[in-house]
Amino acid sequence: MAYDKELADRVRELIAGEPGVTEKRMFGGLAFLINGNMSVTISRQGGLLVRMDPERADALVDDADVTPMVMRGRELDGWLRVSAAVVDADEQLAEWVTRGVGFARLLPAK
Repeated sequence: MAYDKELADRVRELIAGEPGVTEKRMFGGLAFLINGNMSVTISRQGGLLVRMDPERADALVDDADVTPMVMRGRELDGWLRVSAAVVDADEQLAEWVTRGVGFARLLPAK
């Protein structure tokens, strides 16, 4: 399954004008990078992958629509999988994108 192009357009609108933003196709999805650091990705499985402070991520997990990201059987600290249902509303999408972009801005540029 290809990533959701409409969701990608919505994310583009939210980060338009952000300095240091680039897009890169990765793992069948579309990643938005801030100064070379991944911030949010449109997942080919639907919804988003959001990078954030690992200490804050656990509090947002609900085991239904927001889950830890798992790659090769291992949970990745600071990465959450957010279902498409959660980001259906523009306000919710903006909250998640803001989290990802905000955290990526704290990281050293690559």
